[in-house]
Amino acid sequence: MTSADQAGTRSAVVLRDGPWTHRDVAANGARFHIAEMGDGPLVLLLHGFPQFWWTWRHQLPVLAEAGYRAVAMDLRGVGGSDRTPRGYDPANLALDVTGVIRSLGEPDAALVGHDLGGYLAWVAAVMRPKLVRRLAVSSMPHPRSWRASLLRDPKQTAASAYIWGFQRPWLPERRLVADDAAGVGRLIEDWSGPRHPEAADVEVYRRAMSIPSTAHCAIEPYRWMVRSMARPDGIQFNRRMKRPVLVPTLHLHGSLDPVLRTRSSAGSGEYVEAPYRWRLFDGLGHFPHEEDPAAFSTELIDWLRDPEPDR
Repeated sequence: MTSADQAGTRSAVVLRDGPWTHRDVAANGARFHIAEMGDGPLVLLLHGFPQFWWTWRHQLPVLAEAGYRAVAMDLRGVGGSDRTPRGYDPANLALDVTGVIRSLGEPDAALVGHDLGGYLAWVAAVMRPKLVRRLAVSSMPHPRSWRASLLRDPKQTAASAYIWGFQRPWLPERRLVADDAAGVGRLIEDWSGPRHPEAADVEVYRRAMSIPSTAHCAIEPYRWMVRSMARPDGIQFNRRMKRPVLVPTLHLHGSLDPVLRTRSSAGSGEYVEAPYRWRLFDGLGHFPHEEDPAAFSTELIDWLRDPEPDR
């Protein structure tokens, strides 16, 4: 496939039609694709693995109608954003996020992150607190809670088997994209609750992961998280994350999430020195914003509108 063919394939998958508009912005030395709708205070949406901006297709129009400027970005190496050879540690990825806020000309944003996007939202709120107005995290513990659970809770260690499998070189990428990225479909189905995603939606994620270099870039953050645990950079990052989150935080989780156990997430409030609200969605799995978008969006908007979110 020529570079022109690759670009055409990427555009066909990433630039999906809808009421939103697509464009690129420059931040932190790279180019990032965004889909945006509406006017008002900025709400920046951060996707997780193995997805891209399109995972927020239900929330974009609802947030815009509620009076917000809703922007969903593709993280570094995924979707329509640049695939750089380096820069997949969480500190740099969080600077991508805060850099996009600045590139959008906004003084701050409410960050809404799912899975890996939630991890980066936690980090951004610690590293650049002046740029984060509020924080909403779905299906991801605070980084220190995640690390402790991964190392000390045998059930969480077992649930995170895919992360341990990512530590092998090149083989995980090949498996992920084999048979038109059938592995992506299996992950999404296995991680969802009873409300399984539509086959057509899963096909979109499979096609996005099949874009050259995407699988490698999508896996690299998980390699850093594990391989750095005993290294000076990882130890320093973990210490840095002791700094409290100082903005109101909404923490969302599906009760049937098989990947990140409720117990792993539930203690994250100890790292928040601001109003903190925990919301458990009964009967939902790892993707509550897609499994029950109406309930998720209602909870999110009610919290964004609340002038005094209580603990």
